[in-house]
Amino acid sequence: MTRLVVVPVKILNGACAARGGGVSALLRETLELLERLLRYEEGGAIDLRSPPLSAADRGLLRKFLGAGEIEITLNLDGKSRLRETAYPGVWWVEHRNRDAALVAELLEVTAIPEIAVTAEEDIAAGAERLRARLLPRVPGESAM
Repeated sequence: MTRLVVVPVKILNGACAARGGGVSALLRETLELLERLLRYEEGGAIDLRSPPLSAADRGLLRKFLGAGEIEITLNLDGKSRLRETAYPGVWWVEHRNRDAALVAELLEVTAIPEIAVTAEEDIAAGAERLRARLLPRVPGESAM
């Protein structure tokens, strides 16, 4: 017969006691990802739609993480909003479809979310378009 082992838990500050267990677990996982990003230059993401978070817990998480200095809006197949939290390297990312329905919500731990990084082939295409506009044209023809 196995015995249950009691694991002592130490609360480091009063704020921990006020948060739901799911929020505390998400914050611990976020910290682990930040430390991994610093140590190995490899971050990660936490899907905020898969853990059972109540509206109150989601609000606590948002309040605890706060707002950072950067917010990016992308208009792709729907709107995506990337918001840096008060903790650099932690991004609250929301992806919506054409009907504005939320299809993905993540905490991404990275220097910049991958979706915001310009692909090399897009940079090359942009350089080619700019080069074409700047080339000498027939006299009297406008370049712009």
